[in-house]
Order: sequence, then C-alpha cells, then structure tokens
Amino acid sequence: MIQRPLGRTGRQVSAIGLGTWQLGADWGDVSEADATAVLEASMAHGVTLFDTADVYGDGRSESIIGALLAARPGHAMTVATKMGRRLAQEPENYTPENFRAWTERSRRNLGVDTLDLVQLHCPPTAVIEDAATYDALDALVAEGAVAAYGVSVETCDQALAAISRPNVTNVQIIFNPFRLKPLDEVLPAAEAAGVAIFARVPLASGLLSGKYTATTTFAANDHRTFNRHGEAFDRGETFSGVDFEVGVAAAAELAASLPEGVSLPAATLAWIAAQQGVTTVIPGARNVRQAEANAAAAALLDGGFDVEAFGRVVREVYDRDLREAIHPLW
Repeated sequence: MIQRPLGRTGRQVSAIGLGTWQLGADWGDVSEADATAVLEASMAHGVTLFDTADVYGDGRSESIIGALLAARPGHAMTVATKMGRRLAQEPENYTPENFRAWTERSRRNLGVDTLDLVQLHCPPTAVIEDAATYDALDALVAEGAVAAYGVSVETCDQALAAISRPNVTNVQIIFNPFRLKPLDEVLPAAEAAGVAIFARVPLASGLLSGKYTATTTFAANDHRTFNRHGEAFDRGETFSGVDFEVGVAAAAELAASLPEGVSLPAATLAWIAAQQGVTTVIPGARNVRQAEANAAAAALLDGGFDVEAFGRVVREVYDRDLREAIHPLW
C-alpha cells in the first residue's frame, strides 16, 4: 500500500484508508465482531488510517477502534476522529470548553492520552472562518490533548477557508466522480499549502459500487433511506446529493467503460487517489469482503489501469448529467 505524508505532521498514512461511520450507526446493524473484523482486514492489507467520529454510534466506533489497537502495541496506525456534532451545529456551541470536553471523551473512548488527529465535524461556515476557532485548537495541541487538527467540510468555500489557516493539518471533503468541484480550486490550494486532503464519501454512499438499481431499497435506520433529501443532515452526505435514479444510470455508464476485471468501486478509489493533491481516500466497509476490496484498489495505482482514460469518461458523464445540479451547491 502506498503511504503518503499527513500534512506537516511527519506521519505517513495509506493512500486508501478506512472510514468507520458504518461501524457506528446509520448504515443498518453491524455487530462488534464484524466491525472488529473489518478493522483487522483493513490493517492486514496495508491500511494505516482509520477515520472515525465521536458521534458514530455515540462513540461506539471510537471504542471498537481503541480496543483493537490497545491489543496491538507498536501498531503503525493513525486514528483521525472528529468532534462538534454532540450539540446543535450552532456557532455558539464551538467553545474552548466544549472542544476540551469532546476531546477528553474521545481520548477515553480510544484509550489514548493524545489524539493523533481531531477534525471539526462539518461545522458552520462562521466557525470555520473565525480565528478564535483555531486559537482554541492550538491550545489543545499545546496542552497535549491532540497532536494535530483539521476540518471536515461540506463546501469548497469552507475548504478554502480552512486551508488558509497555518496550523490546519488536513481538510476532509466529499470528492468522487459525482462531486468534481474540489478539482477546481481545493486540491491545488491544499497541495500548495501542504495541507492533506481526505476524500470522503468516495463511493457516493454505495452508488459507485455499481450494484444498485432503481428499485434497490435500504434499511429504515440507514441514512440512504431517511436522508435522501436532507431530512436529517446535509443532503450531500447521502449519495453525494445526486438523485438516486440519475446516479444509478451514471454509475452504469462508468462501469461499462471499464476493462474486464476492473470493478467500478476499485476504479473509482484508484482514480480519486491518483488525483494531484489527494492524500488519502476513506471508503467505508460493512464487512471483510468490502474492506479487502477497498484496500486492493490501491494495486491499480501501480500502472496496470489507465486512470486517465477512466477520468475522461468521469468528466464526460459529470458534465452531461450531473454538473448543473451538483456543481453550484457544494
């Protein structure tokens, strides 16, 4: 697995990491044993970055990760967690006192004295643009509660605001064949500033698995059922904001362009990871098979897959079917 610098931290993280929202909540039921098996399979295939959050299963995801890593002293893993959704996402809740309380809880869940990386979890724009936010985060670093910090964002404008701050380690943003706007300014700005980019929701909540049809249904407690129109949180978090039936058709066209033996999710992950400025891609997995397939996609970066040819099809489909509806919103 290719390893890349995590901003200016001196750490290295794998080009394909693991997002662990699925191991906490909102994706149907995943047992603790299955969650642990997903983590173990990812590590066995070279993954060195787990991305989690304090609200994934109300800390369940963090606790499962913490228990696994505690049993493996000397591991080379980086755990990136997130904070800021335990209260309403209103600017007045993003205080130094809450930052400290949230990070203390995550430290307990993960069983560590110092968090490797903590990211603000898609806060309001006013918080991202406020210098006091970064003063509070700098204080946590000075105290040793966190080693580094970053920001997870919804929009490209938010990403650019975070990138402009001198001590931001990473920006996490939705980037996939259905969300190409980060290519315009965000990736070049991050690379110039030495800020790592985590590409999240890389498979568009499974749309880019190529396995869905217009009649596919999901569990009632799966956000792909209850948040298609932004009923619970930002609409862009579910299917990248793409209309489900439009996304199914677009995914089928992308899949049809691939050579035999290359799956759509593998091609998608490899294409994202190959983009200049992307540090790591963080797909989720609900089972070992998915975890192994995600990690194996890194092999396509070794030259056996024509990433540029796939990229041309990606842009053609996006410009024709998605740009008008998606590009102005995020």
